[in-house]
Amino acid sequence: MSKVLDELVELLGLESIEENLFRGQSQDLGWGTVYGGHVLGQALSAAVRTVPAERRVHSMHAYFLRPGDVSKPIIYDVDRTRDGGSFNTRRVVAIQSGHPIFHAAASFQIDEPGFEHAEAMPNAPAPHTLRTEQERLLVHADRLPAFLRKRLTSARPFEVRPIEPDDDPFTPSKHPPHRMVWFKTAGRLPDDPALHAYLFAYASDYSFLTTALFPHGATWITPGMQIASLDHVIWFHAPFRVDEWLLHVVDSPAAHGARGFVRGRVYTQSGRLVASTAQEGLIRMK
Repeated sequence: MSKVLDELVELLGLESIEENLFRGQSQDLGWGTVYGGHVLGQALSAAVRTVPAERRVHSMHAYFLRPGDVSKPIIYDVDRTRDGGSFNTRRVVAIQSGHPIFHAAASFQIDEPGFEHAEAMPNAPAPHTLRTEQERLLVHADRLPAFLRKRLTSARPFEVRPIEPDDDPFTPSKHPPHRMVWFKTAGRLPDDPALHAYLFAYASDYSFLTTALFPHGATWITPGMQIASLDHVIWFHAPFRVDEWLLHVVDSPAAHGARGFVRGRVYTQSGRLVASTAQEGLIRMK
């Protein structure tokens, strides 16, 4: 694994400080607040630690309540809501300075046979034919704030290759709210399904909510734009590896009341549907 991926795996691993109580360190990506995917990944990591290894997560429903402070650790309090014959349910509350900043419910299930069907993967260019997100933004590096220029030239734990119009992010054109994004970790990972699940949760917030800005000729760089996740949902349908290419197919069917709604389907490179996602978030022009 790469150094930055090693560091992320360690951050998401958490420290056990009491039964059902875990501490995670925050990560400063330059935004001043904790990245939403960071809390998603750590919360799922905490929940995983309280269920038998043979039970795999099949859904996670989360709400972001307050911005996370990058200068402080985050405490994760796990409630063992239910342990059934086939399913386990966990509720996780993330706490900073005595206040909840996030809470989530996650459900786990034993492996069972059953009916199967899935929507087919749309046609998409192979990932190796596309530029990375960093390469696309480097063209505009001289117009970006200093902290963003630094991020563009630094190593990342995930390789992200978007499929979308190659617009100028400062003066984008208007186009339908549809996007596809290939992503995978920047190195090989151990054969641990739980690790792949909570690293996926971390990455599932990449290039997601901003799809709702496409019809409005705006981006996250647009001056005065305020963007924040309000909730986030993941359904895990089938096993996958997050160190192999995954395609996130995203659309935004609605925006209203300074909120944008997005939903996604996630496929392996072979075309298997392995997860679905949804999110509503604040998209406010100050």
